[in-house]
Amino acid sequence: MEIFINLTILFYTVSATGYVSYLFFQKKSFHKSGYYLLVAGFVCHFTALGYGFIESGHLPVRDLRETLMLTAWAVAGVFLAFQYKFKLRILGIFAAPLTVLIMVVASQLPNDPLQAESLFNSFWLIFHVLSVLIGDAAFALACGVGILYLVQEHSIKTKNRGFFFKRLPSLELLDSTGYTCIIVGFTLLTMGLIGGIVFAKSIWGRFWNWDPKEVWTGITWLVYAVLIQQRLTMGWRGRKAAILSIIGFAILLFTFFGVNFLLQGHHGEFTKF
Repeated sequence: MEIFINLTILFYTVSATGYVSYLFFQKKSFHKSGYYLLVAGFVCHFTALGYGFIESGHLPVRDLRETLMLTAWAVAGVFLAFQYKFKLRILGIFAAPLTVLIMVVASQLPNDPLQAESLFNSFWLIFHVLSVLIGDAAFALACGVGILYLVQEHSIKTKNRGFFFKRLPSLELLDSTGYTCIIVGFTLLTMGLIGGIVFAKSIWGRFWNWDPKEVWTGITWLVYAVLIQQRLTMGWRGRKAAILSIIGFAILLFTFFGVNFLLQGHHGEFTKF
């Protein structure tokens, strides 16, 4: 499996180089190379994950290394889907390097997962984990779009129509793309929470245990729910939506990392993360 992981990192790295080169030189050849290399990396990544699943017989989320690798795969997959839908080529300068960073960090971590248990084969656990991670990937892209929106808005307001103004899409396209990312992420996070609640009932006999990760995931859900609600009722668009998408992703990162390292809860009973 290591050869596929190494190939995945190589493809993702060269892809990120292609996207960054496209940012600077605006040549379609750089974008195409970045795109196809990311697709190649995604396929290798899927092969590595599939091999690990077949070898262990369980969803590869038993430690931080496995979880991060699955997260990187989700980021790459969601980005490819959104690029196909919105043709937002420039988002690759955020998505591709982020995928590389996650994979490089994951590859340096010890490969020491917990011994497989039957609960890892639970449909509701698999549904919960995949829904949440893919939803998180959509939120990561929303954060990236939010950053690009603020950069482009600053260029317009300061009338500095230079490097970024010429290379970034319109504010309207960035805003609509970011909102779509949030809708997709919110829908998947909601589905994942439902799956997690059903799974919790089957394991602990209760739908909700006030586990720290449950609480912070709920807080994350509320932040994005407020953003969607305010957009629909109060017309929150543009700058406000961009800033809140960045804040929401920061809370999500704390939920993903901070809760596990700083607080103890039920989730740590089943994984080493």
